[in-house]
Amino acid sequence: MQGKYVNIGKLKVSEDISNFVSEELLKDTNVSKEKFWLGLEKTLNELAPKNKELIKFREDLQKKIDNWHIKNKNKKLDIKEYKKFLIEIGYLKNEGPDFKIETKDVDEEISKIAGPQLVVPVMNARYALNAANARWMSLYDSLYGTDVIEQSEDSVSERYDPLRGEMVIKYGREFLDKYFPLAGLSWKKITNFAVKNGKFKALKGTDIFDLVNEEKFVGHRGESDNPSAIILKNNNLHIEILKDSRAFAAQQDYAGISDIILESAVSTICDNEDSVAAVDSQDKIICYRNWLGLMKGNLKSEFEKNGKLFERKLNPNRSYISKDGKGLKLHGRSLLLIRNVGHLMTNSSIILSDGSEIPEGIMDAFFTTAAALHDQKKRNNSRTGSIYIVKPKMHGPDETAFTDLIFSKVEEVLGLKKYTCKIGIMDEERRTSANLKECIRTLQNRVFFINTGFLDRTGDEMHTSMEAGPMIKKGDMKSSTWILAYENNNVDIGLKCGFSGKAQIGKGMWAMPDKMKDMMDQKTGHLKAGANCAWVPSPTAAALHALHYHQINIFDEQKKLYNRDQAKLDDLLTIPVADRPNWSVEEINKEICNSAQTLLGYVVRWIDQGVGCSKVPDINNVGLMEDRATLRISSQHIANWIHHGITTKIQVKEIMKEMAKVVDKQNEGDKNYIKMSDNFEKSLAFNTACNLIFKGKDQPSGYTEPLLHSNRIIKKTN
Repeated sequence: MQGKYVNIGKLKVSEDISNFVSEELLKDTNVSKEKFWLGLEKTLNELAPKNKELIKFREDLQKKIDNWHIKNKNKKLDIKEYKKFLIEIGYLKNEGPDFKIETKDVDEEISKIAGPQLVVPVMNARYALNAANARWMSLYDSLYGTDVIEQSEDSVSERYDPLRGEMVIKYGREFLDKYFPLAGLSWKKITNFAVKNGKFKALKGTDIFDLVNEEKFVGHRGESDNPSAIILKNNNLHIEILKDSRAFAAQQDYAGISDIILESAVSTICDNEDSVAAVDSQDKIICYRNWLGLMKGNLKSEFEKNGKLFERKLNPNRSYISKDGKGLKLHGRSLLLIRNVGHLMTNSSIILSDGSEIPEGIMDAFFTTAAALHDQKKRNNSRTGSIYIVKPKMHGPDETAFTDLIFSKVEEVLGLKKYTCKIGIMDEERRTSANLKECIRTLQNRVFFINTGFLDRTGDEMHTSMEAGPMIKKGDMKSSTWILAYENNNVDIGLKCGFSGKAQIGKGMWAMPDKMKDMMDQKTGHLKAGANCAWVPSPTAAALHALHYHQINIFDEQKKLYNRDQAKLDDLLTIPVADRPNWSVEEINKEICNSAQTLLGYVVRWIDQGVGCSKVPDINNVGLMEDRATLRISSQHIANWIHHGITTKIQVKEIMKEMAKVVDKQNEGDKNYIKMSDNFEKSLAFNTACNLIFKGKDQPSGYTEPLLHSNRIIKKTN
C-alpha cells in the first residue's frame, strides 16, 4: 500500500521513503539528503530510458526467436543454422580475446576461503541475524538434531539421549582423526590437551602426542596448560574444540570436550529478490532497514519461543591467543553480500517526471549501497572496504554493462572510490550463459562471483524456446545435454577468466533442509565440479556442508579442471524438446500434479501472507526450501505443455483444484492460512497461481514477478 507522496526535485517520492532516507539511511554519513536525491534524479533521467530499451530488446529478441521456431516447425534443429540466426539478431555475441578479471580489494572470504553460502530473505530480521551469525556453528548440535545421526526411540523424546550423544561424539572424533590426525594416537583415546611452547599437545594419561601437521594449530583460549578451546585450521577453515565440564557432552567424554565449533557459512547473500515479497514502499523499507542494521552492526530482533522472550543480535568477533602468544581475533560473522533485484521490475515508491515508476534495480543500487556506507567507516563486514552486490536476471553483455554503468553512477553520487561496488553475476538466463565470457568482460573490474541455478535457468530455457516444441519432463532436465554443458561452461569460463583465488564460482541450493544425510552423501558433487561456494538452506546445513570443504581442497580441484576440454556452445544451445513424446495420460497428469502442488503451496503464502521463502511441503510431504524461482520452472513447464497440446487448460484447471485441496490440508495447522478450496473463484491466491500458468507464455522472460506483485498489492489494499 502506497501512502502520500512528497515532491523532491521533479520526483514524487513516497513520504515513508523520504523520511527513511533523511532520518535513517543517510544519518551519520557524509552524504546529504540533497546530494542523494539530486544524484538519483540525474541518474534516473539518464538511465531509466536505457533500462526500458534493454527490456524492449529482450521482447524483440523473444518475438524473433518465436517466429524462427514457428517458421522451422517440424524440422530437426540445425545447430549451425540456429547459431547463425542467433548471431544475426544479436542474441549471440562474438567472443573476444582471452583476459583475466582485475577485481581488487576482495575479502578473503571471497578469494581464499571456500565454504558454504547462505541465502536469506533480508525482510526477516531474525533470519538475517541467524544467517550472519552462522559463521560459527556447533557440529554437535548440527549432528544431534538431524538425520545424519540415526534416530533411536529415545531420540524422539525431548530429553537428552546419551546414546545419540555418544554417536555424535564418535562422529566428531572421526572428523578430527581424518583432517587433524595425531601422530600415533586416535582422538578417540585422548584424555586431555594442552599448549606447550606454542604447540598443541594431546595427552593420553601422561603420554604426549603431537599433531601430524603442526601448521594446523592456530591458537587457544584460556590457560595454556588447561585451555578452554583449541583453534585449528584446515583448507583455510577454522574449527574450535571446546572444553566445558558443565555440558552434557563433556560428561560423556574422557577428555572433557564439550563441542566442536565449525567455521561454516563463510558468506551470506542477504536477499531483496526471489526470497522476499516486497511490493511497495512499506515492504522495501523493511528490507532496506534490516540491511542498514546489518551494515551498522546494530540490528536486533526480539521473538517469543515457548513462552520466553529472546533477543537476537550480531555475534562479536572471536578472541584467542595465537601460537606465538599474541592476542588475535577471528571474524565472528559471515561476510554479507546483498542481492538487488534485476532490471525488469519497477516500484511505485518513487514516480519519475514522466509519470513512470522507478526501475527497482536502480532504486536498490542506490539504497543498498548507501546503507553500506556505514560499514565503510567501521569495516565490521568488509575489511577491505568493498560492497558486494549480487545482481540477478541479467540477459547478456549489454545488461551486465548497464549494471556496471549503474554502479559507476552510484559511486559518483555517494562519493565512493570507483569499483568499490563489486558485482556478482548470476548465470541464470540463457543469453548470459551463451555469452558468459563477454558478460564477465564488461564487469572485469567489479566481478567477484558467478554461479549457476537450475530453477531459473531452466525456466528461461523453456520460455526462450517455447515455440520449439514440448519440453521434456522437469526431472529429465537435470541430465539433459544443455544443462551439463551449462554447469561445466560456468566453471570453465570462470577459471579461464582467472577466478580461482580471486572470486567465487558458486553452485545452487540443496532444497531439502530435513534431509541432511542425503546432502552429506551428494553435495560433494558441487565441490568436485569446481565450485568454491555452494548454497545451503539453513545454518545447520552450512555447518554440515562445511565438512565437505575439509574433505576437498577446492583450489586443487580447480587446477585439475583448468585444462579439461571446455564445454561446447552447441551443447549449451541444444533445446530440451521431447522427441515424439508418447507419455501416458497418467504420466502427464502426475507431472502436472507435481508442478501444480508446488506452485500452489508457494503462491498461497506469497499472496495471502507476504512470505517470499519458506519450507513448502511437496506432493510427498517432503519440505522443500523454496523461493520464486520454483514458480518460474513449474509455470513455464505446464504452459509449454498446454501450448503444444500435451495437456489442456481444462485438464490443468481441474488438477489445480485438486492440488489446492492437498495444499489446504498441508497447511491446516497454520492459523493465518486462508483455504483456497472454499471458493476457487474468489481465492486471489488460487487465481494468481492459475494465471502464472495460463498467462505464462506471455510473461516477460517467463518471470513471475509481474503477476505476483500486482496481486499481492490487491491483497494488501483489500
